[in-house]
Amino acid sequence: MTLRQVRRAALALAALLVLAIAFLVVQARRHPPLDEFRPLTLPPAPAGSAVTVRFAGVATLLFDDGETAWMTDGFFSRPGMRQTFFGRIGPDAAAIDSALKRLGITRLAAVVPVHSHYDHAMDSPTVALRTGAVLIGSNSTMQIGFGAGLPRAQLYEVHAGEAVALGKFRLTFIASRHSPTPWSDGVSVENIAAPVVPPTRAPAWREGQVWSIVVEHASGGRWLIEGSAGFIPGALAGRRVDTVFLGVGTLGRKDDAYRSAYWHETVRLTGARRVVPIHWDDFWLPLDQPMQAMPLLFDDFGITMADLSRRAKQDGVELRLPPLFTPFAP
Repeated sequence: MTLRQVRRAALALAALLVLAIAFLVVQARRHPPLDEFRPLTLPPAPAGSAVTVRFAGVATLLFDDGETAWMTDGFFSRPGMRQTFFGRIGPDAAAIDSALKRLGITRLAAVVPVHSHYDHAMDSPTVALRTGAVLIGSNSTMQIGFGAGLPRAQLYEVHAGEAVALGKFRLTFIASRHSPTPWSDGVSVENIAAPVVPPTRAPAWREGQVWSIVVEHASGGRWLIEGSAGFIPGALAGRRVDTVFLGVGTLGRKDDAYRSAYWHETVRLTGARRVVPIHWDDFWLPLDQPMQAMPLLFDDFGITMADLSRRAKQDGVELRLPPLFTPFAP
């Protein structure tokens, strides 16, 4: 090969690299449209509802029966994509206080991360400090609490199969798995071995134990919170629920076999009659902006919803979306 040919090949390779980077940048900013799914949004809860739920993005759900209120995750800081990938992140006190105010929260019985990645557990200790809540979770979640200076009286390590009573609520913690992604293989568990002191790099918030949480209430309601689109085959066999809060992040990038198995393990095995997708929004955007689905670089919410709609129709299951911040009947 001549020197001229080498230069041409190098220029062609450089041009391809530039095009690839440009494509990734564009896809990281493109969001699937949501308009066609808005009619699926649940209405506000009727007066006198025994239990209401409020959705606050990702897998944050506020359960309230008028006597006891508790929350999964409580992730409100939502640092931007560039900062998350290339900088250090930590709880944003102003964003947390704003979200708690919008949710009408002054006191919480507990805050319960569904696993310990930053987009679930980073803000949980701050929420606990603000509200007096007990931080409930795995040992990895406890390390996040230690790093944030949360008093031991507000820390409770839970183990697989354990049930925790919160007023008239009963939460049963069932070991699950994370959705397979570039950040998790969906099989092994990466625990946090030492206190996480923010601000720090996002990978410091390792996955820890992933939970499927079965929630029961004295009024008779039964719900499943599946915060990540992963599963352990048969783990939910024999559990009966009315509604599944179904984590669907990255489901649009999975093949039909995976989506079929996930639906079977979380919806069919539990006999659920309603599915409410969660963990589909772009959590690099703040909550004071209009909610968007995850960028197309990482997921395709349109494919996810088409797949869920087909399966729901086949099985006679109601598919609905949660309104942001507004209380609805679960």
